[in-house]
Amino acid sequence: MLSIAERHKYILEKLEKFGFIRITDVAEELGVTKVTIRKDVKILESKGLLYKVHGSARLANPHIADRDLTTKSSLNREAKRRIAERAAAMIEEGDSIMISAGSTAYALAEAIHEMNPPKNINVVTPFLKVSALLNEVETIQVEQLGGRVYKKSFATRGENACLTLGDMVCSKFFVGVDGFDPDFGITTSTIEETHLSRRMMAAASKTIVIADSSKFGQHGFGRITAIDEVDVVITDTDISPEMVKIIEEAGIELITV
Repeated sequence: MLSIAERHKYILEKLEKFGFIRITDVAEELGVTKVTIRKDVKILESKGLLYKVHGSARLANPHIADRDLTTKSSLNREAKRRIAERAAAMIEEGDSIMISAGSTAYALAEAIHEMNPPKNINVVTPFLKVSALLNEVETIQVEQLGGRVYKKSFATRGENACLTLGDMVCSKFFVGVDGFDPDFGITTSTIEETHLSRRMMAAASKTIVIADSSKFGQHGFGRITAIDEVDVVITDTDISPEMVKIIEEAGIELITV
């Protein structure tokens, strides 16, 4: 059996490699109880070496603060472009789709705009920049959700934005998120955006998360839903093997680009 020092070394090396661990997995791998690993994690947290969240641990604080669109757009741009192009390829003739707010969502709109899009596409979105861009495409009809415009995101939120969703049935909802966490689900930074995204999910047959690998193991303030309510995840190849395992075990289709 490994000593305390050896267990701590194993935990920290695994975190360095994957950025995220589950206490249950480590206990099974080392042949010890979950209580033992929880105690180890607590000691390491007291030394500032990791951040414990329920049944898991991370190298850094997973809580994400709300950031403006310009800041978000400057991060991981190449990964977002690849993710957006793969998501755009999923759109079919006659589709009615929903696109959330966010920098990856706008990258998706750019990919649709630059391709030869399928005919007779309906796009529903709260994101003003997406509406303006896709309105330029002759074969796309845009439905802009109403409501108060949030300055940081250039998107509408609140109950008014939700009003018409009950009359819509869409095939796909492409949603950008601030966090994807096995314990907390998919999350955004604000409660208003959370409520709207949840209503958009209810109006769509399939929910497709579009998020670069930095969002996994993180979580924002507002919880949209548990991860097992997601149908597809599109992300970049830097996602950790640990998170790949979690996603696949949840029965989610994972696409990496």
